[in-house]
Amino acid sequence: MQVGIPREIKPLEGRVGLIPEACGDLIHAGHEVFLEKGAGEASGFSDKVYQAVGVKILPDAKSIYKKAKLIVKVKEPVEPELGLLQPDHLLFSFLHLAAEPALSKHLQKIGLTAIAFETVQEPDGLPVLAPMSDIAGRLSVQIGTHLLHHPQGGKGVLLGGLPCAPRGKVVILGSGNAGGNAARVAAGLGAEVTVFSNNRQQLAAMRDIGDNVTALYSYAEQIDAAVKEADLLIGAVLVTGGRTPHLVSAKQVAQMEPGSVIIDISVDQGGCIETIRPTNYENPTYVESGVIHFGVTNMPGAVPRSASQALSAALIPYVNALAAGNWEQNPALMRGVNVRDGKIAHPALL
Repeated sequence: MQVGIPREIKPLEGRVGLIPEACGDLIHAGHEVFLEKGAGEASGFSDKVYQAVGVKILPDAKSIYKKAKLIVKVKEPVEPELGLLQPDHLLFSFLHLAAEPALSKHLQKIGLTAIAFETVQEPDGLPVLAPMSDIAGRLSVQIGTHLLHHPQGGKGVLLGGLPCAPRGKVVILGSGNAGGNAARVAAGLGAEVTVFSNNRQQLAAMRDIGDNVTALYSYAEQIDAAVKEADLLIGAVLVTGGRTPHLVSAKQVAQMEPGSVIIDISVDQGGCIETIRPTNYENPTYVESGVIHFGVTNMPGAVPRSASQALSAALIPYVNALAAGNWEQNPALMRGVNVRDGKIAHPALL
């Protein structure tokens, strides 16, 4: 199989589909791997490092899409990438089609097979999405801490507090990989953390983080009361393959104190906070109702080296199966199919 890795072109997206070591595994298995020139540089992997394991470097994206049958990239295709995709391509990337109906229709029109990282599902979870959720959860607190600083327009709260100054209040919607990691980092900083979820087992794990973490069932009244007092509100709700429901309304956001911060990790699936909208790292924030909103859809792209290493480790078993041609016998990959033969294939998108 010819495997192609194009350079990511979303603003300030530094990740690469596969790191050199992963490419080496594919080559050892008898496959050809092609990399667009410079695709790994932002992640700290030069073309020479790829060449050393047998990867062939091609000059541009057009060459990659023409040569390869399996396209492995990080983010969903955007213009001008859409014009390079062909019906015989097997596309393996993040897609988030629930929030991108136009992209969904375009992929159907092309007629290719598109498998989404975020819907590859094993009995115990989402193995490709999980490491990126881990990173996004940790980053949400790091970024939120910075945005709360007065020079960034924040309310000037130190999340950990100090003698004579109370702890900052962090409210997290969701207790999965993203929400759980956010809770651990916020608690480690010393913040007063409240996590909402419908999963009792996960809530028990959140409570065990420390005495500064409160874990509550997602009752609407309790969320409303917590949001009003939040210094940092983090959305981390996941519906596999589907659009995220709104748990916080624009009216509730308007009741937050000016200079508070909202970070919605689930923005690429539509977001669980009504006032959130997609942004990028060139213009990451906007202010609505006096509250700073951060809606970057590729949060792990800020730490491309770490993110690419973690992503490749999660991807390589599935890329091996796709390249070998027997992937239809892999239940996890079959659950990940979003588009095939011009039709929507994932039930959450129907």
